[in-house]
Amino acid sequence: MPVSPIQHLPAPLPRRTFLFGAAASLALPALPVGAARSPAHTAPPGVRPRALPVPGGVARLSLGPAATRPVALQNDVRLLVLGDPIEWTALVGIPLSAEPGEAHITVTQSGETRNMAYTVTPKRYAEQRLKVAPGTVDLSAEDEARYNRERAHLATVMATFSEAPPTSHDLVMRAPVAGRRSGSFGLRRVFNGQSRNPHSGMDIAAPTGTPVRAPLAGRVIDTGDYFFNGNTVWLDHGSGLLTMVCHLSAIDVKPGDTVRAGDVFCAVGATGRVTGPHLHWSVMLNRAMVDPALFLA
Repeated sequence: MPVSPIQHLPAPLPRRTFLFGAAASLALPALPVGAARSPAHTAPPGVRPRALPVPGGVARLSLGPAATRPVALQNDVRLLVLGDPIEWTALVGIPLSAEPGEAHITVTQSGETRNMAYTVTPKRYAEQRLKVAPGTVDLSAEDEARYNRERAHLATVMATFSEAPPTSHDLVMRAPVAGRRSGSFGLRRVFNGQSRNPHSGMDIAAPTGTPVRAPLAGRVIDTGDYFFNGNTVWLDHGSGLLTMVCHLSAIDVKPGDTVRAGDVFCAVGATGRVTGPHLHWSVMLNRAMVDPALFLA
């Protein structure tokens, strides 16, 4: 299968280490406070994202009724809140690095602030052990310097939070390209006995030049050619819901452009550190990479 290395860059690399496999998302440790337990609930049939409160998954927390949209935070990071005055729901992206157990959010609603707890349940992802030539997992000093420059820039991209929520309360996404899924979300690769961070997106096998379509309406917030990711586009879908596609052969948009769901805006390629053409697709929710499959119909 094509190897899709780093898909976002939240942490510096150790000296001369090539971090094969997708990087861990920005972890949000649980608040050390007592809290009332929220009725975590599943979405009605056909509504996305599907609730799966595991590392790399999504928790759906019922906030109840309120005249205006509540503000929900996890460690000062804004959460996506959807709904209407009859019932509001907070969608919480759970980092792959999250420990199972109790986690918390804070909610300001109708002038009052309260803590809410939910439970992260365990999930075991697949592991792949590979032996490769040592030179393929080391970075030169020049490449490492480039990586660190890009990491600082991408940290600001991933922190994007636009006040306007997604245009639809049902966040059903379409896969950006049709094809065989060649890389599993959460897969942890072990190279020469050294564990790397888990894969933070979905790899879809497709030939170079295959049109890539927007999974949901959004605004382009970043494009660029990055060391690991190659040609990359980030889309902002509102209130901390972002998507990213990378290893592209062509980019037909620029920052500030808007796309509708289904619009073609780039093409599959094999740029960056990969072994063959494919599309890597990531979904980020409140700065945590989550399983894109939870958003698919």
